[in-house]
Amino acid sequence: MSTSLSLTPSAEWLTPKGDGLVIAGPCSVETPGQVYETVKQLAETGKVDIIRGGIWKPRTRPGAFEGVGEEGLPLLTESARAFGLPCMTEVATPDHVEAALRHNVDMVWIGARTTVNPFSVQAIADALRGTEIPVWVKNPVNPDLGLWLGAVERLAGVGLKKIGLIHRGFTPLGDTPLRNLPEWSLALKMRENMPEAPMVSDPSHIAGRRDLLASITRKAHELCMDGWMIESHVAPHEAWSDAKQQIVPSALPTLLAEALHEKQAHATGLLPQLEALMQTLENRLQQIRVLAGAQQEEQVLRVLAEEGLSVQ
Repeated sequence: MSTSLSLTPSAEWLTPKGDGLVIAGPCSVETPGQVYETVKQLAETGKVDIIRGGIWKPRTRPGAFEGVGEEGLPLLTESARAFGLPCMTEVATPDHVEAALRHNVDMVWIGARTTVNPFSVQAIADALRGTEIPVWVKNPVNPDLGLWLGAVERLAGVGLKKIGLIHRGFTPLGDTPLRNLPEWSLALKMRENMPEAPMVSDPSHIAGRRDLLASITRKAHELCMDGWMIESHVAPHEAWSDAKQQIVPSALPTLLAEALHEKQAHATGLLPQLEALMQTLENRLQQIRVLAGAQQEEQVLRVLAEEGLSVQ
C-alpha cells in the first residue's frame, strides 16, 4: 500500500550524470585542504552529482570527533561550487537547519539516529517550514518501517515537496561482517510505500569497510535503487572519522563500473528481490541465535541464584 504525499517528481530536482545518482564526499569536513582536494578529485571523475560532507557528527559515545561545526559550512559550499556541484550535509537540530540555510547549503539529510525520534524530526520539519530545500531521510537505526514513513510524513506535513530516502542499514545484534544489516526487504517495502521519493543506498555505512563496498553497491543497483551515497576522502587513513569505510576519489569510477557491469550480467526478474528476502531472513535468524544465547545465560544465572550459588 503506497502513501500519496504529492511530492515533486525526482526528475524535476535531480539530474544524474549516469545510470544512478551519485552522492559522494568525506564523512566529515575537516580542513580546507582536505575538503577542497577531495571535492576536486571527485569532480574530476565526472561521476559525482552531489557533494556530501558532515559538519555535525552524532557519535554513539562521547569523546570522539563530533565535527567542526558551523565554521565548516563555507568550506563545504565553496569547494562544491568551485566545481559546479551542489552540496548537502546532515542536520539534527533546528540550529543546524538555520546554519545550513544561512550558508546556502543546497540539500540536507536527517541521520539515522535522528529519524528514530519523532520529536526531533518534527522540530527539524518546523525549522524547514516555508523553505523549498530538498531533504533526504535516512532509515532509523532499528528496522521500524513506521518511523521511516513517519519522518517523511512530518516533513511533507510542513509543505516540503522534494524529499528523498537514504537506505544505510540497521544496527545488528551481535557480531556481523557488516557494520549495519541492509534488511533489503524493508528498504523495498519503504519504496513500495513511498514510490514518489527517490531512494539511494549508502554502501559505506552498510559495509563499514572498503573491501565490502563493492558487493553492497552492486546489490543496491540490482534492486533498482536510484543511486548511492558513498564516503570518499583524499587520504582515508588520515580521516578523523570512519576511516575504514572511506575510499579515495579515484576508486569511485571502478566501484560504480563494477556495480553496473554486474547488474547487466545478472539475471533479471524476481531473483534479486528473492535474494534480498533470503538475506533478511538470515539476518533475523542470526539475531534470534544471539537472543537465544542471552536467554539461556539468564536461565543459568537464575538457577544458580535460586541454589544460592554465584558466578565469580
